[in-house]
Amino acid sequence: MEKRQKRYTEEFRVQMMELIKAGRNPKELADEFGCHVTTLRDWMKQNSVIQGGSANALSRLADNERAELIQLRREVKRLKIERDILAKATAWFARQDGGIVQ
Repeated sequence: MEKRQKRYTEEFRVQMMELIKAGRNPKELADEFGCHVTTLRDWMKQNSVIQGGSANALSRLADNERAELIQLRREVKRLKIERDILAKATAWFARQDGGIVQ
């Protein structure tokens, strides 16, 4: 049995995205217009990538996600600094023990 994909017009896609942006629930729209909710969400993701991509990614995050992202970036920065310090200390101790000949 062959599966056939439904083809939607670009106008339909744009209208669905505008309705979602206006606050309509994707699940309700999918039920009302006979398409799958995943299709609507995929269209929204594609549209956001085309219209701004990662530049707007931070603004789309919820407050708790934004705070967590900022905290994780700080932690990554701190860990990189600690890693660099440990690498320098390892090299220094190796030279002191005569392990590295210059």
